[in-house]
Amino acid sequence: MMERRTFLASAAALAAASGLGKVSTALAQAAAQAADDDAILAHVHPELRAIAKRILPMTRGSAPLSRATLANERALNAGYARKPRADVPFEKRQIPGSAGRPPVTIFVVNAGRSGLRPAIVHTHGGGFVTGSAQNAVLDLQTLCQQLDCAAISVEYRLAPEATWRDSLEDNYAALKWVHGNAGELGVDPARIALMGESAGGGHAALLAIAARDRREVSIRFQCLIYPMLDDRTGSSRRVPAHLGQIIWTPQRNRFGWESFLGMKPGGTNVPAGAVPARLRDFAGLPPAFIGVGSIDLFVEEDIAYAERLIAAGVQTELQVVPGAFHGFDGLPAPSKLIAQFKATKLDALRRGLGLG
Repeated sequence: MMERRTFLASAAALAAASGLGKVSTALAQAAAQAADDDAILAHVHPELRAIAKRILPMTRGSAPLSRATLANERALNAGYARKPRADVPFEKRQIPGSAGRPPVTIFVVNAGRSGLRPAIVHTHGGGFVTGSAQNAVLDLQTLCQQLDCAAISVEYRLAPEATWRDSLEDNYAALKWVHGNAGELGVDPARIALMGESAGGGHAALLAIAARDRREVSIRFQCLIYPMLDDRTGSSRRVPAHLGQIIWTPQRNRFGWESFLGMKPGGTNVPAGAVPARLRDFAGLPPAFIGVGSIDLFVEEDIAYAERLIAAGVQTELQVVPGAFHGFDGLPAPSKLIAQFKATKLDALRRGLGLG
């Protein structure tokens, strides 16, 4: 990396001395970009650095996330869909929505067997504006096999077409359906956990809060993976320059939150009920596992959320993975770091669901 930066800087100086203004400017910009890349990659864990080096130019070169680019972004995400396993059953179902709201599509994984097993209600990631429950089926099949549990992933309505109240009610309708149909699903209604990644982690946190406040369903555990919890990150609250440079950036975060809230994020008029980090009273929330990388855009807000849970007397496990960026655990990188993180998450779910 140093050799490339030195070469570009030398070439820029030579071009400037030769009077090649446009070439000099281009080379100078390339040298500056190489230096920036080197500085970012220096924060990445060595096991993840090779794949981060490939992802960084894609992150930097992608069009800003906006209403104009959202359809293309969704199409790209859909292209990453993976075929479900054949050995763990799943089905797509449509259930009634909350009163006055449309039906909700869910994917039910590994349910219907005899006996009462725990269940995970899952909410997918995608910055509140992309992603799908169907794309989560494969991972949930593997998780259900490892834990001998059932899982239900919710196809909640996406922003900006729907805002936070709509998606929260979709998720809550799914949670109530699981609880009310526990016998049919072979599920123990006293052992229901919530889980989500990124925006899905934010949805899971909001769902845990709603369940506590409405007192209709008891939640055993919440598993929040690099959760998107605070609209002020990257809007009214700046983050250190080395955070949020790979995959999920401050610009993308601002668009995601603005779409979800239906208003500019970071202001004093943002409804507290839409943002987990704006919650005042954390008492009575279910035990939690929070996992996040140390250079993820969300690392500061996730640590702060864990601290507030702990201060309220909620049993909380926090893992900050050194040199890990957003979505690192889903990448095809041969890494002990990723394997260790997945094992820690699995152990936390096992304990949280009362499986030993």
